[in-house]
Amino acid sequence: MTVRMRLVDYLAGELPRLGVSHVFGVGGANIEDFYAALHAVRDRVRAVVCKHEFSAATMADGYARTTGRFGVVTATSGGGAVNLVPGLAEAYASRVPLLALVGQPPTLAEGRGAFQDTSGKAGSFAAQELFAPVSRFCARVESAEAFPELLADAIAAACGPVRGPAVLLLPKDIQRARVAPRRVSPLAKDAAAAVAARLPESSRLEEAADLLRRARRVLVIAGEGVAAADARAELAEVATRLGAWVAVSPDAKDVFRNDDPRFAGVAGVMGHRNVQQCLRQADACLLVGTRIPDLARAGLDEALAAVPVVCVDPEPAYVPALAVLGPVREALRALAGRLGPPRSAPQHTGPVPTPTPSPRPAPHPGVLGHAAAIAAVEAALPSDAHVFVDAGNAGASVIHRLPAPTHGRFVVAVGMGGMGYTFGAGIGAALGTGKRTYVLAGDGSFFMHGMEIHTALEQRAPVTFVIFNNNAHAMCATREQLFLGGPHPSNLFHPADLAAGMAAMFPTLRVTRATDPDRLHQALLHANSSAGPAFVAVDLDPAELPPFLPFLHTLDHALDPQHQESPDGPAHAHVG
Repeated sequence: MTVRMRLVDYLAGELPRLGVSHVFGVGGANIEDFYAALHAVRDRVRAVVCKHEFSAATMADGYARTTGRFGVVTATSGGGAVNLVPGLAEAYASRVPLLALVGQPPTLAEGRGAFQDTSGKAGSFAAQELFAPVSRFCARVESAEAFPELLADAIAAACGPVRGPAVLLLPKDIQRARVAPRRVSPLAKDAAAAVAARLPESSRLEEAADLLRRARRVLVIAGEGVAAADARAELAEVATRLGAWVAVSPDAKDVFRNDDPRFAGVAGVMGHRNVQQCLRQADACLLVGTRIPDLARAGLDEALAAVPVVCVDPEPAYVPALAVLGPVREALRALAGRLGPPRSAPQHTGPVPTPTPSPRPAPHPGVLGHAAAIAAVEAALPSDAHVFVDAGNAGASVIHRLPAPTHGRFVVAVGMGGMGYTFGAGIGAALGTGKRTYVLAGDGSFFMHGMEIHTALEQRAPVTFVIFNNNAHAMCATREQLFLGGPHPSNLFHPADLAAGMAAMFPTLRVTRATDPDRLHQALLHANSSAGPAFVAVDLDPAELPPFLPFLHTLDHALDPQHQESPDGPAHAHVG
């Protein structure tokens, strides 16, 4: 006789079997039964209670990007559910596999004025319509018996050819209903047929290989899809056979060794001018694991239009290209087998950081320049650390200047570019991998979601939070200074002593206010050798210009009235 159990107990038991070690979320009435079920299996899966649902989603996102598994986020109904949307939108745009489990009011109360009713009945808004545009799969669970198959379908969609979030809406009464346990493996369902269907067409592979073999000089631009597919070795093999230069998109600095002589730098708006120079000399361009969106393409449109482009990715590129559609690792292996023996790469300038003019002769005492602060971080960064970089002027400088760790991730949320993403994502990565994780963020991002540091403390997550404090929404202020003649006062903040505030709020947190590069370096080294989180505040000058392409174009024009913008300059002046 089959033993039946509550749906939430079945779900809590299935998740660790599917490789899930952590569930991130915020509790509430319509999801509390699931939390009780997680408590019963706490020796196998850890429920992490966050401060905000956005950060819960980004924790699941950071966990997924660093572990290679899908992340799980949970929320209650109403406002808690709505707060998930921007985090899921980032995962959707960046193709990160997540499973969102969202509580709903009991079915009999729907359409009758239920608290937090999102059924779409009787004038309430419909949660399914809200989540569908930011998910690869969205379903409302109508019965307990349907749940095992829906769970399998949701995970298969999240981890499918084009990855992303999957959402299951769980009414409270359905969560409590009894179900006969069934083990349905989402990744094994028609697995052989699915892989075969996803492999690139042989004719496309032959055409791409022939085009690349004939090219004397090739520039590869690799994206986050290489990391998602764990295809770094395959990328290196193809680059070796082509004798190619390799550039990376801003969110993929870790997919190719930054100290390799072939590394050409970061492409796009926060990148290195050397990439543009290499592309102008190339006879072909190979995009791998990126559709080359605007942030990675800024300054390159004219050169891309002048060379044949091949794109290896599950989706077509945003520029005209020969599309080799399929899973990145398998496609690269198939392509490498069609290329000739290794070729030597020609010389190039290298990813030399772009010099930017100082706003004044030197920062006043206690205020660091971007380059000095980032050099101190580089000197302390463990080779296996994960790095999460937030938006803003300091973030642009980090992307441009900081080499990726040789054995860790270097993550930037360019899908939606949401400020504050790093606080949750870094914690999720640290808990999922146990590796020291660096969160590099500005004060604006800190004020949005910095209280997740409380979650890091509660969970003893090995995260080092480095807050670059310029007392401003500095990228907005810089843009207004350059384009509008001066920053709006609302983007310049009254000075805040973040280190003193955090030390007073969290007495057990290791807090440092780094007033010079040596103190910053020493604080980071101490955090590396300790357990749990650390907080380091660094004062930066809000007027310092970051190496951000639209800003540099505008400044070049202002300094030299005869300066002629490249065709790509004005078109990208809105970025940021």
